Amino acid sequence: MTASQSAAQPDPAAFEALMRRHNQVLFRTARAILRDDAEAEDAVQEAYVQAYRSLGDFRAEAQLSTWLARIVVNEALMRLRKRKRRADIVPMQSGATAVELEQIPDSDMGKGPETSAARSEMRRLLEAQIDALPDTYRTVFVLRAVEELSVEETAAILDIPAATVRTRFFRARSLLRESLAQKIDVACEDAFSFAGERCDRIVARVLQRITHPQS
Repeated sequence: MTASQSAAQPDPAAFEALMRRHNQVLFRTARAILRDDAEAEDAVQEAYVQAYRSLGDFRAEAQLSTWLARIVVNEALMRLRKRKRRADIVPMQSGATAVELEQIPDSDMGKGPETSAARSEMRRLLEAQIDALPDTYRTVFVLRAVEELSVEETAAILDIPAATVRTRFFRARSLLRESLAQKIDVACEDAFSFAGERCDRIVARVLQRITHPQS
């Protein structure tokens, strides 16, 4: 029996294994659309319930992962439409939190707490900039760059042409590079800051040496 055939049986134990296998990509897909961790979790949960009830109708023409992702996309988009309708009535504050990206691997050097903090800060910056991408590009970017799905897999999940996936991914990367470059430019202005305590210390030492050369 193939994995797809096994998963198609309404067996909770088998379905648990299926969920654990696909949780990450489905959460990231929903999260890319909704930009909210809690709502993305709810969307994935609802999509799993729908999938479990419909497993008997699953046909092997499509990959099981693609079929599941399509259900998640539809559920997330439905929630997004509801949210926008509510926002037209009552303004909502953004509750977006960070996408969980894979931890940046350690290098051979700098594994101390300072490096860990720097990695975390860099990850938060990247997550925030991904969140800021337009809806059209963000989901494609997460599926292609974060989940490393192929163009064809992404196109099947989002039900768009492969050429559209390529165009949107290229544009998303360009927008991300531009936004990160702007953040880096601002950060560079404050890098190796000379003001404050360091400046006072050097000035004091020079004044001491020129006013009391023999001391």
